[in-house]
Amino acid sequence: MPSGKSAASFRPKINISTINAPCGKVHACIVCFQDERIAIEHRLVSIVDDDESVRESLPDLIRELGFAARAFSSAREFLSSSYVDETSCLILDIAMPGMSGPELQEELKRRRPSLPIIFITGHRDETIRTRVLEQGAAGFLLKPFSDFDLVAAIQAALQGT
Repeated sequence: MPSGKSAASFRPKINISTINAPCGKVHACIVCFQDERIAIEHRLVSIVDDDESVRESLPDLIRELGFAARAFSSAREFLSSSYVDETSCLILDIAMPGMSGPELQEELKRRRPSLPIIFITGHRDETIRTRVLEQGAAGFLLKPFSDFDLVAAIQAALQGT
């Protein structure tokens, strides 16, 4: 936290810049803080998703944003890791084999009640969305989601802590 600013008054502003290739595709997302830079380098964003492509790509994007990132293939793998207590924000898939995302949310409410959770899913189900948000989820994104939506969700989740 920058000196002289309280948690309540400090609201960093994000500018999203993109690098476009000649074909018009976006190849990078860069986040710049207009205020004094907060120390995000030490904040860990963990991802729990059974989809290998998500576990490979999402941590790279999160690291580009300046956060540390760890990916886990299951809720049990995350819970048995040493990263549960170090995680500042959790990005969590809804539907996974074994323990589901909402079940992990319930377990984490006992262990780490203030941990912000952003749910991600490819299944549009308003009942589940409503339930996890009522249970305290910080955000809910439908796959595929944009880099901007992810950045906004992480920023909102971390500001709420």
